[in-house]
Amino acid sequence: MGTIKTALQAVNSHIRAAEASCQRPAGSVRLLAVSKTFPAESVREAFEGGQTAFGENYVQEGVAKIQALADLPLEWHFIGPLQSNKTRPVAEHFHWVHSIDRLRVAERLSAQRPATLPPLQICLQVNVSGEASKSGCAPADLPALAAAVRTLPHLQLRGLMCIPEATDDEAALRLQFQTLRRALMELNQGGLGLDTLSMGMSNDMALAISEGATLVRIGTAIFGRRAPMGNT
Repeated sequence: MGTIKTALQAVNSHIRAAEASCQRPAGSVRLLAVSKTFPAESVREAFEGGQTAFGENYVQEGVAKIQALADLPLEWHFIGPLQSNKTRPVAEHFHWVHSIDRLRVAERLSAQRPATLPPLQICLQVNVSGEASKSGCAPADLPALAAAVRTLPHLQLRGLMCIPEATDDEAALRLQFQTLRRALMELNQGGLGLDTLSMGMSNDMALAISEGATLVRIGTAIFGRRAPMGNT
């Protein structure tokens, strides 16, 4: 068995164990395999190991991979920062976008989503750490953004995403995950019916699951360490 398949089995086992440890139903957390910077062959091997949902951070690289693997029934999630001038290829090729933090980008995705495709599934990115360098809308601005995005045709608002600060302080991480969970609960109290909390990566997956994650974004633990690259 290939190393990616073996790693995938281990990650899925860890997810199931984390679900059980906090009395959550088995299968309540989905795995998104983050394949950025890894070749299409690696994605194909992961698919052969049973994985169907993949996350990409870079538009051109992601679209090239989607086209190279068009023979496979894959679900593609765009999870990186998205500039207004790169929305069209994302609208035309991806199934999900996790990184919406301003209305202008959402409006462009809606306008550019082909009518022949199902609605683009959307998560709003929230800056839960308050870091000036981080993308994401401020929690205070979230209700207005969610209300506006929800009205756009060709988009379906599904939930929230965060990237917490890079820290080993478990209490700080837990507080940031709790901030996202509370934000989702407050939006749902307003009738939005959101079902997705996209949070948790290779190093903090179990903590995120304990705080309500429904989708974890795992790259390193599946594909190995990646070489740095520029945003394309």
